[in-house]
Amino acid sequence: MKMITAIIKPFRLEQVREALTELGITGMTLEEVKGFGRQRGHTEFYRGAEYVIDFVPKFKLELAVNDNLVEAVSEAIAKAAKTNKIGDGKIFVSELEQVIRIRTGEQGEAAM
Repeated sequence: MKMITAIIKPFRLEQVREALTELGITGMTLEEVKGFGRQRGHTEFYRGAEYVIDFVPKFKLELAVNDNLVEAVSEAIAKAAKTNKIGDGKIFVSELEQVIRIRTGEQGEAAM
């Protein structure tokens, strides 16, 4: 089992969700986050004043998936989130040691 964490631009969320739904992904966790990478934020003008926005708004998706879905899910996220502009985001894949469904007590892949 793997945990896939993706940081994406907020306006690409619906495309990513649709791509994951087509793969049969039925659940995910979404969190609004702020951060920056190589883009180092940006400058905006509001009422004639210039403001530096150091931390850019992003969405963080987390999905627990079986090993056989990792490549397909990663590719679907990358394709749906891509705009070919700086700040498109990142996908992280990490090992998931255990999953336990609280309601039933199921463990491992049965809990997914």
